[in-house]
Amino acid sequence: MSQPLRIVVRVHAMPPEHNAGAEHMLVSMLRPLVERGHDVQVWLSQQGAARQRYDYRGIQIVPPSADLGFATGLRGADVVVSHLECVPSTASLARGFGKRLVVLCHNTFRPSFRDVASGGTALAVYNSHWMQSEAELFFAEYPKSTRPARSLVVHPPVFAREYATKPGEAITLINCNLEKGARVLDALARRMPDQQFLAVRGSYGEQLFPSLPNVEIVGHVDGTDMREKVYARTKVLLMPSSYESWGRVGVEAMASGIPVLAHPTPGLCESLGEAGVFADREDIDGWEAMLRRLVTPAEFRLASKRAKARSAELDPSADLAAWCDAVEEAPGARTAAR
Repeated sequence: MSQPLRIVVRVHAMPPEHNAGAEHMLVSMLRPLVERGHDVQVWLSQQGAARQRYDYRGIQIVPPSADLGFATGLRGADVVVSHLECVPSTASLARGFGKRLVVLCHNTFRPSFRDVASGGTALAVYNSHWMQSEAELFFAEYPKSTRPARSLVVHPPVFAREYATKPGEAITLINCNLEKGARVLDALARRMPDQQFLAVRGSYGEQLFPSLPNVEIVGHVDGTDMREKVYARTKVLLMPSSYESWGRVGVEAMASGIPVLAHPTPGLCESLGEAGVFADREDIDGWEAMLRRLVTPAEFRLASKRAKARSAELDPSADLAAWCDAVEEAPGARTAAR
């Protein structure tokens, strides 16, 4: 690029206040754009604790209270990026100002694909191959929908060096709501009083924490602190989720060779691969049996080795290079930058 692009992002919330997988995927995708010299601003649609602009890992974050001029900011953008519930309104503004829109898709729910198909999407980014396949089924079912000009698969990038540590001794669940498996954690902790469990507060959903002496409740953790506050204390990560489009925390844990015991959602099967240990979330007997095996030294060593190997396979370098190239080559972006 002859000149840096001005990239304007519209989302509802960001770290360090809001630490969900979608937001940390976004952060890890914006960081290399900043490293390439582009001007990246994230404008929040919801007011949180921050009242002024702040910097998060080189990214400029603009809360609503700090600046009312999002429309003006978008008008001066070369590329506009959005995800989740902010896509419809951002897409309307992008169309009105003739800007090219990049949409990040984090789930396979019908509204996600409808938003992508609303027209004017220059680039749709899917976080897994199974999501891309689901999108193709949607467009086949609704042939009159407007396909994005281009689509790309970017697995939620995890920089292993930022998470790798020596595993601890606890059995951990991150985000203790029902859909993530709070009841499975409760059942296992009651059946295994000899084991220490960590229950980490999540960013969304009603949090249900077991009131048991062998369960320690860990408060909301910023992504930059996950290594020290969570993974350095974890021996096995539990992911009994009813739905995961990918499952970023599982990949973060594998960077340290932490085995992941998971419900076989399509996303977790794709992300964890052969390193995953899978059991149906309704089969508590099966979860207990597998967990008791995983914490034995011999089984842990084997599972840990597989986890580290899978982490290496998921090196994000190629995905991120393709992502940055796609943003820079988005229709209209190169011309606008000159």
